[in-house]
Formats: sequence, C-alpha cells, structure tokens
Amino acid sequence: GGRADILAKIAPEGPVYQAGTLSGNPLAMAAGLATLKKLSDGLYACLDELGARLEAGLNQAIADAGVAARVQRLGSAFTLFFTRTKVVDFATAKQADAAKFGRFFHGLLQLGLYLSPAQLEAAFISAAHTTVEIDALVAGSREVLPKLA
Repeated sequence: GGRADILAKIAPEGPVYQAGTLSGNPLAMAAGLATLKKLSDGLYACLDELGARLEAGLNQAIADAGVAARVQRLGSAFTLFFTRTKVVDFATAKQADAAKFGRFFHGLLQLGLYLSPAQLEAAFISAAHTTVEIDALVAGSREVLPKLA
C-alpha cells in the first residue's frame, strides 16, 4: 500500500515494473515478521563471532594452500574470491577467477558442503549454524584449496 499517486506509477497502470518471488505474499510476510521478532543484539554478536571464526579459518587454509584467494566478510555475510586484490566493487569482483571458484564449489559439494555456486553471490551464516558447521566448512576448504593452487 501507499499513496495513490505513487502506486499509479507501478505497472500495469504506470511505467515501473515491480515484482518479487514473494512480494506481498501473506505467508512470506508472516515469516518475515516472525523472524524480525527473533532478532536480538545477542544473536547478531553470535553471528559475528561465527563469521570471524570462519574468516580466520578460511584465511589460514588459503595461506597454507598458497592459493590466490581472499575472504570478504561483513558480519555473517561472506564470499571467497579467487584473487589477491581487495574486492571493493563490481569491477574488482569481476577480476576474480570465477572458474577457480567453480572448482572450489564442486570440491566442497563432493564433500557434502554446499555454498552458492556463483562467486558473485554472498553466503550467509544463520542462527541455525554453530561452530560445528563453521569448522566443517573450514575443514572441507582445507581439503579442496590445495588442489586449486
């Protein structure tokens, strides 16, 4: 909902196309509201601690394997880029070796560890994750990364 003059700009009446997989879906809205009610400073702190643990473990695995890669992380969101260059925008992200990321993804998948298959998509740690899952991803990375050096 919103002001009539704004909503009139949205298709089919207006020129702006707006869509989303669950846009306005009552079940999705209820799930989103329930999620928001679960958020707390403690949860964010826990997610950040798990993110830091993952980042440190992956950075050590990268160094030990001698592969050109870097972890970009903000809180519980992270991506592994196969580049030595700091990724700060789309242009620097596109310079990373996407084919090598693909081999990394498939190596992890063979170990039963699933990340997004696209290097340009961030991965997220959730409240369902614990140190067990974080350490499993680091261990799997320690197995796969040396094969990419």
